[in-house]
Formats: sequence, structure tokens, C-alpha cells
Amino acid sequence: MTAPKTYHVKSFGCQMNVYDGERMAELMAADGLTPAASAEEADLVVLNTCHIREKATEKVYSDIGRIRKIARRDHGNSPMIAVAGCVAQAEGAEIVARAKVDVVVGPQAYHNLPALVAQAARGEAALDTDMPVASKFGALPSRRKVGPSAFLTVQEGCDKFCTYCVVPYTRGAEVSRPFAAIVDEAKALVDAGAREITLLGQNVNAWEDGEQGLHDLIADLDRIPGLARIRYTTSHPNDMRDGLIAAHRDIQSLMPFLHLPVQSGSSSILKAMNRSHTRDGYLRLLDRVRAARPDIALSGDFIVGFPGETDRDFEATLSLVREVGYAQAFSFKYSPRPGTPAATMADQIAPDVMDDRLQRLQAALNRDQQAFNANTVGRSCDVLIERAGKLPGQMLGKSPWLQSVHLTTDAAVGDLVRVDLTRADPNSMAGVARLAQAA
Repeated sequence: MTAPKTYHVKSFGCQMNVYDGERMAELMAADGLTPAASAEEADLVVLNTCHIREKATEKVYSDIGRIRKIARRDHGNSPMIAVAGCVAQAEGAEIVARAKVDVVVGPQAYHNLPALVAQAARGEAALDTDMPVASKFGALPSRRKVGPSAFLTVQEGCDKFCTYCVVPYTRGAEVSRPFAAIVDEAKALVDAGAREITLLGQNVNAWEDGEQGLHDLIADLDRIPGLARIRYTTSHPNDMRDGLIAAHRDIQSLMPFLHLPVQSGSSSILKAMNRSHTRDGYLRLLDRVRAARPDIALSGDFIVGFPGETDRDFEATLSLVREVGYAQAFSFKYSPRPGTPAATMADQIAPDVMDDRLQRLQAALNRDQQAFNANTVGRSCDVLIERAGKLPGQMLGKSPWLQSVHLTTDAAVGDLVRVDLTRADPNSMAGVARLAQAA
């Protein structure tokens, strides 16, 4: 096989996969490859995969076949295909056998991607799903150019072992990157154009370096000139420390937005999930967060149809949603993953029951998101401009509460603009820019 000259990276799943995909693209560029506009036009296609749900896994195999078919039809060649990420980690040898791909690399080994691509070009086997003790981050190229909002992974892996989740098996144990390395990368991101940084981790608020916790890291990042906004995701309720709650009160650059998954409103289901928190404990925690930052927007994750979930359990989830009033949320039907304890539990829920519960839950969540957005009409806030809109003079950006905001302005991408929020649309806000631009 000829060594590839162009590449395309396609990422599925969470924000950490987006970050990993960006870093893999930088690896390919540093190795002399140029980006292609689409997967079908590239010599090398990297599918950066997610293993959380069954359909996501099957979509990878479907994409492989589709890419090969279109590439052969339109360009007369079949690209080199690399499968990276969590599906690669979980099903490495099976992917090679089933899909005949050229490269398989896990999420802790993707810094070896250029060497694996070279091996595949020589016709050699190219599979690496090791989880080395040495961090991959030191082998990655420096950040050169990013958008106004950038991701920065600070923590990987999970020690919680929720009974439905494959992350501890595909990402490994909880590991925190060193304080100094994170600060250095954050400074590089700002130098490359970032005005906002979102700190990422499977359990990001479990990050620690010695006696320093996430709130200490945020306080240090707050002192970086040019960094206007800091966010973090995803958090676990059990790792929400007093210092981090206080940071939402004390650090102006820490945005008033918290993604704190609960998964269910039923304490008995939470126990079966091995979530290690209760409904009441979760609600008390949110009370403390809101006391520190009254205007905070709350986001969550929910699973419906977990094995053994009764109508009463599901009603407890609906009542928790009513009590919290989420600004945003993600909700899913339970998906049994091979090797997890929940996959073999009794009382698996029928698909039609899960469908009905998901529709009812999403209706409640959509109601509350629309209510939150409506309540922000009339407020003034800084909007970080991220890209041009479809209409002449229209720009799109994010509010402090992570709402998409569209407005007409001559401000450039990367500017912070003071905006009066004037209308709540189904999935965004409309705003009017003030004459004086925000600092």
C-alpha cells in the first residue's frame, strides 16, 4: 500500500474524543500529510470511535463500508482506514477480522499513529491497544492554531465502575495530568487563538496533583492573560468538592454552567447503577452550588430503562427533573454493553417501554430548557463570537450559560461582545449587540 499523503479525521461521541481527534489531526499534519475535505477524498481516514452505546459501535462498521464504496466509485481507490478510540480499545482484533481495516489504535496509544500508518503502508500489522504508564501527551505536537473555544484534556479514565459503563475498561483507571503540563498547554492554546478553554475528563472534577484540586488549577488558569473563559466537563457528584463550588462564586472567568450527570431520580436505581450517590444527596449538592452561584445553568445526563426500572422509578426521575429545572440535558435509552454487570442483570426493560419513557423524559427536559432560555430574555451578557452565520452580517457565539446566540454585528471571530438577549428560539437565542464591545 502506498504511504498516504492526505488525511481526514472523523470523531464520534464525547468532547474528549473531539480533543483526541484534533490531536491526531495535528500528528498527521506534523508528519507531512495535508487535510482532505472529506473522508471519501482522503488517502487516510481516521475514525475516532465511541463505545458507550451499541448503535455507535455499529455505526463505525457502517461508515467503513460507506467510505470504501464511495471512494472507489468517485476516486477509483480505497483509502487506508485507521480505527481509533474506545471501540478500537474494546474490539481491536475483532475490528481487523471483521472490517479488514489497516490500523487499530486505542485512546491511550494514539501518539503512535504515525508509526502505525507507516507500518500499514509497508504491509505490516498495525494494532496498538496498550495502556502505557508513560503519558501520551508528552509525545504530541505543540498546539499551533485553534478556534476561539478549545478543549484541553486534564484527566482520563474512571475508577467509579458504574454497572452500565465501559469507560473503565476502554480508558483505564483515573489518571490526572500534571499541573504544570496543563498550564503550559493552556498558555499554548491562548497563544494559538483560544479565548475560552473547556477542561475535559471522564471525571474531570476528580483531577488532582498532590494536594491541588481542580479549583486550584482553575484559579491558576484564571491568571493567564488573554484567557477570558473557563469551563469543565464531565463531573461526578461524588467529586464535587467545597473548593470547586466556591470557585463558581469567586472566579469570574469560570462560567456559570455545570454539567453534573445524575442518570436517574430513583435512589434504588442509582444503587443498582453503582453511582455511589442518592437522589437526596444530589439535590442537596445542587442547593449548595446554587447558593454559591445563583445564576448557574445546570446540565445533566439521564438513562431510562435501566434493568429493573419500574414505573415508580421512572416517575422519580421525572419529579427530579421538575425539581431541578435543567437548562440543558442529555438523555438515552439504556444500552447493554458486553462485559458490564448490567448487561446480565435480570428484569431487562422492553424496547417499547424504553421508547415511551425516553419520549416523556425528553419532553420534560425540552420544556425546562425552553423555560430557562425564556427566563434569560432581557438579560445582558458577553457572547464569545465563534463563527459566521448564514445571513449577511450574522455571527454566532455562546453565552456564559452555553446557549447558542445569533446576532448581527461587525465583530470578528474570537471577540467578546456585550449583547442584550432579545428572543428565545427553540434551540438558540437571538441578541442585539451593544455599541461598546466587551473587553
